[in-house]
Amino acid sequence: MAWHAGAMRSTEPARPLHGATGAAAARLANYRWVLALVGVTAVWGATFVMVRDAVAAIPPFTFIAYRFLAAAALLAALRPRALARPQPGVAAAGVVTGLALFAGYGFQTVGLQYTTASNAGFITGLAVVLTPLLGAGLLRERPGLGPALGAALAFAGLALLSLQRLEVRRGDALVLGCAVAFAAHILLLGRFAPRYSSYQLAVVQLATVGVLALAWSAVNGELVAPSGGQVWLALAVTAVLASAAGFLVQTRAQREVSPTKTAVILTMEPVFAGLFGFLLAGERLEARGWAGACCILAGMLVAELGRPRSLPSRADEAFE
Repeated sequence: MAWHAGAMRSTEPARPLHGATGAAAARLANYRWVLALVGVTAVWGATFVMVRDAVAAIPPFTFIAYRFLAAAALLAALRPRALARPQPGVAAAGVVTGLALFAGYGFQTVGLQYTTASNAGFITGLAVVLTPLLGAGLLRERPGLGPALGAALAFAGLALLSLQRLEVRRGDALVLGCAVAFAAHILLLGRFAPRYSSYQLAVVQLATVGVLALAWSAVNGELVAPSGGQVWLALAVTAVLASAAGFLVQTRAQREVSPTKTAVILTMEPVFAGLFGFLLAGERLEARGWAGACCILAGMLVAELGRPRSLPSRADEAFE
């Protein structure tokens, strides 16, 4: 029965609503940034085939330069007021995280010329182990039992998914540098994201990667104009979704999600790459690959066990 306001006044004080719906909503809000990181990882995995085909037609560093510069320009154009008054220190923080991100892409791009794709995928995945190790050794941050076990499971799954036969090549050392750089990027975001505006920090780090890649391309005589519909489509998708949206979400999410858990979640990228490779390119994943994918998923879930329950952040702070 509907009641008009004021028609009946209860003598009992008003109480907050409780129930299955409210509890489910609270749990979903508590995990929203974990789910957001999973979504970003899915986007990165979905664009793998597209990027692979595009860099066959344009030098890789040139593609990286255009992709990240376009992403930074897009974010700056969408919210110019958010950048009008930069926080003290945010530029330095963004440059440092951008340097780590560029180093990861650089080591990986060069290293792939001297090693196999399976070796590169496996060694890059070492970031999931290096992140808690570097955090404990350099920052004195203990990841906790759940995230540590989750990282170990994800690492084992990555080995099953990507590693065929480990043959030490000179490119492997370069790709190892990539893993260290990506682990450092995750740790740096974990340190800086709670201190600075997510929007400003994302724009500065994207612009840093773009400028460094542009300089690298110019010095090596690889700076060419994009040509062909395939390249332009890949640039548009990766600039908007994989870079502008993806790194903005990661920067904001790492206010709530620890570096070790972030590293575990990001190991889902080859899983999504395999899934979309199957859906879009007809690629097949063998039983060993499926086992690895299951291990990575299990690692992500284990990393979340015992996660402390905290109140969700205010909505108006989501992308400040």
